[in-house]
Amino acid sequence: MTDEEAGRYWNSNADAWTALSRAGYDVYRDVMNTPAFLEILPDIKGLRGLDIGCGEGTNTRALAERGAIMSAIDISRRFVDHATAAEAGDPRGIRYSVASAQSLPFADASFDFCTAFMCMMDLPNQAQAFAEIRRVLKPNGFFQFSITHPCYDTPHRRNLRDASGNTYAIEVGGYFDRIDGRIDRWLFSAAPREVREQHRPFEVPRFHRTISEWFNLLIDAGLTIDHVAEPRVSEEVARQVQNVQDTRVVAYFLHIRCSKR
Repeated sequence: MTDEEAGRYWNSNADAWTALSRAGYDVYRDVMNTPAFLEILPDIKGLRGLDIGCGEGTNTRALAERGAIMSAIDISRRFVDHATAAEAGDPRGIRYSVASAQSLPFADASFDFCTAFMCMMDLPNQAQAFAEIRRVLKPNGFFQFSITHPCYDTPHRRNLRDASGNTYAIEVGGYFDRIDGRIDRWLFSAAPREVREQHRPFEVPRFHRTISEWFNLLIDAGLTIDHVAEPRVSEEVARQVQNVQDTRVVAYFLHIRCSKR
């Protein structure tokens, strides 16, 4: 699968994804994943940044709120339309454009930092994307990204729950199976049934890599790994938000920050 083919799936997902996420149903993002990402992010005030795979722009706007001068790209024109509309209604100085992470339309050494919230595992060619990211970073610039955790978001996964509905284990399998473009279909589980029935499931191209592949891709691209995190919610949050209770059982997400030396 090419990046253009993958992009067509994301363009088809964009309207429903934007509506549901902005309605508060992307609870893993809002309750845990983005706050944890921002918690380990270095000070970016006054720095020039690029947000890759920006989607409808919520996370890009959070970066701009921290004082960064932001540009952002997504391969889906519909996502960029939604992000641009939000910028027009409440300007943060963000410049959005339609582009592929595998061919960034920027000059060498254009940015102090790059980010990618939950999109790198959706790319057909991560090696090419990492090379492009290193190219557009200034010397000593950093790249921070989040992905689904390769060890626990495997081709086979089953959530095992007790009589109270709480997750006590995650059954995983097929970790070493290389997946290149299998289409997974789902909607945000936090959305009630009547809401989900109004939308067709997202169609998400899947590109599974092992954790060693991820690390070696970064090393081969000439990026130095500086920090790794596996976020989870607190016991209090798990009690308050049942949908994310399972993040205390296994790590669903992996956060990595690396730099261009």
